[in-house]
Amino acid sequence: MARWGGDEFTILLPQINSAEDPTKVAKDILTSLKEPFPLDNLQLRIRASIGISLFPQDGHDAETLIKHADAALYRTKENGRNNYSFYRPNMTSIASNLLKLENLLHQAIEEKQLSLYYQPQINVTTGQVFGMEALLRWHHPDLGAVSPARFIPLAEETNLIIPIGEWVLKTACAQSREWQQAGLPNLRVAVNLSPLQFQQANLVEMIAQNLANTNLTSDYLEVEVTETTLMQNVDFARQVLHELQDMGIQISMDDFGTGYSSLSYLKNLPFHAIKIDQSFIRDLKNAPQDKAIISAIIALGRGFELRVIAEGVETPEQMELLRSLHCNEMQGYWFSHPLPPAEATAFLLRQQQCQTQPLRTVENADESMSAPPGWEAIH
Repeated sequence: MARWGGDEFTILLPQINSAEDPTKVAKDILTSLKEPFPLDNLQLRIRASIGISLFPQDGHDAETLIKHADAALYRTKENGRNNYSFYRPNMTSIASNLLKLENLLHQAIEEKQLSLYYQPQINVTTGQVFGMEALLRWHHPDLGAVSPARFIPLAEETNLIIPIGEWVLKTACAQSREWQQAGLPNLRVAVNLSPLQFQQANLVEMIAQNLANTNLTSDYLEVEVTETTLMQNVDFARQVLHELQDMGIQISMDDFGTGYSSLSYLKNLPFHAIKIDQSFIRDLKNAPQDKAIISAIIALGRGFELRVIAEGVETPEQMELLRSLHCNEMQGYWFSHPLPPAEATAFLLRQQQCQTQPLRTVENADESMSAPPGWEAIH
């Protein structure tokens, strides 16, 4: 066994008689790592991803076998991690493409190809924008717009998410302060924290430093964390979230309802808001089950005295159904796509100039559904 890279190890197994032998070793490794180990009064857990190549069918020399095991490792990570995969010939091109994209991402950071877009969060009762969610975008000179679904997991895997995440926080805080200085309504800017970023020992200090550097009051920052992030180390998460709460920062659970233990997290962790995942919103009109789930989430939010924000609202029908369920805070394409800074500023200026009035309540399904009064001017 040898350490191959920062957190990568290579194991050479001699005298392998069949594929069942490395399978047993891989399973034994994964099982042994399930047990938590203590570190500074915390119980830490490790998840491993394993790639396996076999001699001679997958290569006749060490370099080829390691290259193919690495390709299998990428496949394991793509499939959710904490598992193992055997090499298959088509994996080589996939790994090569990922390596190319990783190199381009390094270049993107150096050449400032990354940018932040901002999606308004709307209170549909008042018609007011109460927040802006900062969303990372990458526009490559040749590739064009690269989907966040492609490059953010890669950034997480290669640790690039650490410098990227700090830049996102700094940029979002500075933009929020700029809006305040321009006389726009004070509103929270929401920033997503990735799982790896959340596990950094200096996270709270880094956030505090960026708030100080941008002169942004802490109650105008909201951090969003997913349940997957919390599951990695609940004790550590509790400590970090309480420190952020003590600073006055708002905390929301993103993608609520898609994990496994949301109720226990709501009970034991200091959240201010929960966000209904857009997967429940998408088929709301035609899926009674989704409507029941959303009703339950809203009731939970009220019971825990939390704000409830619906994501992915794309139609007036979805908006009205959510309003009928007493969910009044929303974001989605029906209100606005994510906007670059200049367009987001123009959006806020138009919203400020509009004399909005409270939305009327839809009394029955036959009444026409519309956006908030005056909303046409800012939609």
